[in-house]
Amino acid sequence: MTVALDTRDVEQFKDFITRRLGLQVDDTRLGILADLLRRRVDASRSSCAAFLDQLATDRGEADLRAIIAELTVPETYFFRNVDQFRAFTDVALPERLRARSATKHVRILSAGCASGEEPYSLAILLREAALDPSWNVSIVAVDLNRTVLEKAARGQFSRWALRETPEDVRERWFAPQGAEFVLDEAIRGAVTFEEHNLADAGREPWPAGSFDVIFWRNVMMYFTPESAAAVVARITRALAPGGYLFLGHAETLRGISNDFHLRHTHGTFYYQRKPSTEPRHHAADVAPVSSPCEPLAAVFDGADSWVDTIHRASQRIRALTGPAVAAPVATTTTPEPRVPPAPPWSLALALELLEKERFAEALALVHALPPESAVEPNVLLLRALLLTHSGQLAAAEEACGALLAVDELDAGAHYLLALCREGAGDRSAAADHDQIAVYLDPAFAMPRLHLGLLSRRANDRESARRDLGHALVLLQREDASRLALFGGGFGRAALVALCRTELIACGGAP
Repeated sequence: MTVALDTRDVEQFKDFITRRLGLQVDDTRLGILADLLRRRVDASRSSCAAFLDQLATDRGEADLRAIIAELTVPETYFFRNVDQFRAFTDVALPERLRARSATKHVRILSAGCASGEEPYSLAILLREAALDPSWNVSIVAVDLNRTVLEKAARGQFSRWALRETPEDVRERWFAPQGAEFVLDEAIRGAVTFEEHNLADAGREPWPAGSFDVIFWRNVMMYFTPESAAAVVARITRALAPGGYLFLGHAETLRGISNDFHLRHTHGTFYYQRKPSTEPRHHAADVAPVSSPCEPLAAVFDGADSWVDTIHRASQRIRALTGPAVAAPVATTTTPEPRVPPAPPWSLALALELLEKERFAEALALVHALPPESAVEPNVLLLRALLLTHSGQLAAAEEACGALLAVDELDAGAHYLLALCREGAGDRSAAADHDQIAVYLDPAFAMPRLHLGLLSRRANDRESARRDLGHALVLLQREDASRLALFGGGFGRAALVALCRTELIACGGAP
């Protein structure tokens, strides 16, 4: 007999999944969760309340494994995102071999390994690297789904799982067996599979600094933000200083950890743990400001670059509002409302001046902050932003460098650096910084727009259409305060109009 469930039962089940496994279940999947709960309760031949109570005890272990098997159904394949494997082979592995030259022991972890394609890909690469046989290079692969671990240990794979595997590699390391391919025993023996729940806060499965390289790809996206942060902290402890962390292409450590340097080679992004623990900085969001909608086409025509456009707009604003003064607050015939003295870390008055496009006054106010503010990310970002608006690009680049020394994963700093590099005539470096900003924050519209404009000027119409198309979508839902900060004095409507005009000009649909 099928048991009847109410909303509270499903919510309690959802809370258990989140608490025990760290998995995020949004409201669109509540129906799937309810169906799973109903089937497991029916199989237990008990009430829903009794089933949920038992699930939280050791007696519910078998049911928990069945639930895990249904909620974590991975789809992966050998050499997935091959550019990251190239970065592993060419950068991470040689560097860690040098670092471990005294012990000649390198350890690699594949976390969330699913049915084994990722760790076996690493084992094949290590075998083909022809390392000195005196080295001990071991691979540990973990997952919380026992069913896929058992499949991985068998080493039998479909042709679909080998779809990105070069033919010569397949011929060397796989033997056809009916409709499947069996992995060479030497490669299977190079990987140790273990069952672990990385979200289990009560267990640290490895001593600190155990691994030299960790692959944790396309897993974080399924975790709640709190669980993801806790697992990243656990992985960080398990990774040796100087070790490498590879995430999925859509995953970043931005806002989660400041313990890593971002690396960008082989057309991909990955991370290297900092050699020593450095202070973490959790910057609060810069306060929102409004931005007027300026007629952008009038200043864009004839400009050599987007940074030229911003600077010309700033010059036009200064011409309209009168000469800038060096004092923090201008003297006018009609005094403005008195602003209460700001605390040492407050940027409220500087932001108010930015809102009024009184850039020089805002910059003077930022320069007048106490010396200890020099390491505050918000102060550094605002300084870099105001210097860019003012056309002081060399000084803006220095300010961006100072910010990235504090918070290497600040997308805004990389976008401003892109403008600075374009202003210096280095469009390649400008595009690199834009790409980093896009990776760190895929919802950030301005680096997408800038990439599109760079491609347009380079006559790369296909890339321009792609990036301008993305920018057009992002601009229409971009946070108003961020547009005010990074929009160069132009509002949403003007930036959208520019994006559409440029998109049409390179053959795209508006």
